[in-house]
Amino acid sequence: MAEMKIQQTQKYKGIRWQVIFSFLFSWLSYSVSGQLHYSIFEETRKGSTVGNIAKDLGLNIKELSFRKFRINSRVSAKYFTISLENGNLYVKERIDRETLCGAADTCFLTFDAVVENPLNVFHVKVEIQDINDNPPKFFQNKIELEISESTSLGARFVLQNAKDPDVGINSLQNYRLSANQYFVLREKTNTDGSKFPELLLEKSLDRETQSVHELILTACDGGNPIQTGTALIKILITDFNDNFPIFTQEVYKVNINENSPINSTVLHVNATDKDEGTNAEVTYSFSNIPENALHTFIIHPQTGEIKNNGYLDFEMTKNYEMSVQAKDGGGLVAHSKVVIQVIDENDNAPEISITSTSTSVPEDSLPSTVIALINVDDLDSGKNSEVDCQITGAVPFKLVSSSGTYSKIVTTNALDRENIIL
Repeated sequence: MAEMKIQQTQKYKGIRWQVIFSFLFSWLSYSVSGQLHYSIFEETRKGSTVGNIAKDLGLNIKELSFRKFRINSRVSAKYFTISLENGNLYVKERIDRETLCGAADTCFLTFDAVVENPLNVFHVKVEIQDINDNPPKFFQNKIELEISESTSLGARFVLQNAKDPDVGINSLQNYRLSANQYFVLREKTNTDGSKFPELLLEKSLDRETQSVHELILTACDGGNPIQTGTALIKILITDFNDNFPIFTQEVYKVNINENSPINSTVLHVNATDKDEGTNAEVTYSFSNIPENALHTFIIHPQTGEIKNNGYLDFEMTKNYEMSVQAKDGGGLVAHSKVVIQVIDENDNAPEISITSTSTSVPEDSLPSTVIALINVDDLDSGKNSEVDCQITGAVPFKLVSSSGTYSKIVTTNALDRENIIL
């Protein structure tokens, strides 16, 4: 009976570490086939059939148990299961496309389907298609504006935009404004392509005639049926304040390391107002921010300093996008976009998983006989995810790179049981 050792070495945060695995092996053969591609809608009912994966791979259903047909993926195994009785691939758990892939145009769950005797690895990709399961939503359901009665006709007031996590035609398409005689709805497009609704003043305001206006802003998606979200716009008519705050940038972009301590300064946003006195005093706040960012960042209302009040994890969230608002003492507001990119640190140790092993090797096995298949995975990215895997000890075996993160362990020369038993 033979035993071999795999030694993996990498520097982790300045510390050189080694992981050594010992296992037994036997003769087997190995090949990798092409890729299967399925497509299902998100929220597909548990127990639904994705396809007959065994039939599509040309496998004998009667041999599935014997050949240990299985899914090899820590993520996809949560959502799918293979029946060894009929070869069907079933939905195992609720699949929410927005949770998996956010606003990405395409969304896939991938896994390797593994069989043994002989060993084969088949790559399977399941596309998760979007359904219109989310209505547009405003960060705040009430928008308050203060507008001077001396504001000139044609003045524009940028409003907060709505968010819809669906994609394509199911995402946010347009806005509507309730009927009124003072304002019409227009759209403002920033340099990064993001769009905000804005009010255009068409009729002069008179505080003495009407001091408060209430309008309904409706965001519509393109699904069938259409889903909508609404926000109440409450406009308070005040006296003269003729200058809006202006941000120094329409879009702020910054990088921050994922191991940055809590309460680190991420960046400063800054807006100025040409008015004087209280009308020139600017206060800052988040006007549209995802739930995960709301619990991770804070903004100082007077200085515009943004700090992290939660830990950053590149493997959980790689970037954050949010809108910040500058409001002067007269109630006029301006918006800017903040993009925070989290930089990966080498904070995850590689993991070795033994996909298949053998218990014995015939001594008449030819050189390059496949003994085992291993998979080395590191959750970090870039150079931090590059792994060097080596075999240690004077044994007649070597590692051969296979597919992706897989490697094969093969014999290097003929074996002679009478000369050595490891």
